[in-house]
Amino acid sequence: MSDITELEREAQRVLSSAQWSYIAAGADDGLTARRNREAWDAIFLSPHVLRDISQVSAATTILGRPTSLPIMIAPTGRHRVFDDEGEVATARGAADADAILVLSYFSTRSIADVAAAHPAGRLWIQMPFGIDPRVGDALLSDAIAHGYEAVVVTVDQPVPVYSAEIAADPLDISPDLRLENVPGRPRAVTAYNQEFAELPLARDRDADALARFIERSPLPVVVKGVLRPDDARLCSEAGAAGIIVSNHGGRTLDTAVPTALALPAVAQALGDATEIYVDGGIRRGTDVLKALALGARAVLIGRPSLVALAVGGSTGVTALLSQMSAETERALALCGLRSPAELTRDMIRMPPWEGSSH
Repeated sequence: MSDITELEREAQRVLSSAQWSYIAAGADDGLTARRNREAWDAIFLSPHVLRDISQVSAATTILGRPTSLPIMIAPTGRHRVFDDEGEVATARGAADADAILVLSYFSTRSIADVAAAHPAGRLWIQMPFGIDPRVGDALLSDAIAHGYEAVVVTVDQPVPVYSAEIAADPLDISPDLRLENVPGRPRAVTAYNQEFAELPLARDRDADALARFIERSPLPVVVKGVLRPDDARLCSEAGAAGIIVSNHGGRTLDTAVPTALALPAVAQALGDATEIYVDGGIRRGTDVLKALALGARAVLIGRPSLVALAVGGSTGVTALLSQMSAETERALALCGLRSPAELTRDMIRMPPWEGSSH
């Protein structure tokens, strides 16, 4: 089973209500979490015909290295809630599909264990912006020692967050389920738990602090959680190698702009200066095409990868990524294109949302 709709149905059958809520819920009323998906649905493709499509490939490059698909796995924590192997299984599944896995700081498997799961796999490491610099330096050193290629700093969750749905049906986290890369290996409670809310994050980190972090980082830095073109320019000018247009899957600030609406203006502001990626509500190969036509180099999927892991373990993750890659290639062919490089902005028809580039 690899179709995302069927996977979600099966996940709701096999998971507890608390597990499903943790995957599916958004902050507060969950409006942004829902609108992320609806925004992609509101965009239409304008396909070419009468084109040579005898050879079609979804292959592209990400940070200068070739990859067979423009789809990455977004950083999501606590994978052992859904599979005994946790992030090790996710990494193996991603590697078998030739996809980059961005390992969350809140992983329930160690940097070393995940790297050992599939040495040929491409891995990035994620951390919150604002953690103690000594902790960040140690994390980067460990990641570099195990072959990680880039660091993703998440900038859109500087304060505790809340979800009514998760508060009503919280996960019961086992005491032996630990955040393996966080100092002290605390219990793997979620971001909606009071224990997690006590995680110290500096609130005075600004663009200058980002520039200093990038300057001393031994790995390329990708900034995640950008929705505005002015903020995107600040990140680019600070030296970011990439920017992820993201609203945290609607899990932080409810009613934040959906990423499909934010992406065009960010892409217009940056041009070719910095690679752009996007997440939030992406479920199909046609969504991937829309994102690339609007200026993204690649997309990231979060909830779908957890659903696939919960239902099918590492093989479920591989099957989902392979399905989405096949959908992307089929959509390319049906649009009269041979590769993502041939996508152009005029292939998109979208509502005239205020603030979007159209």
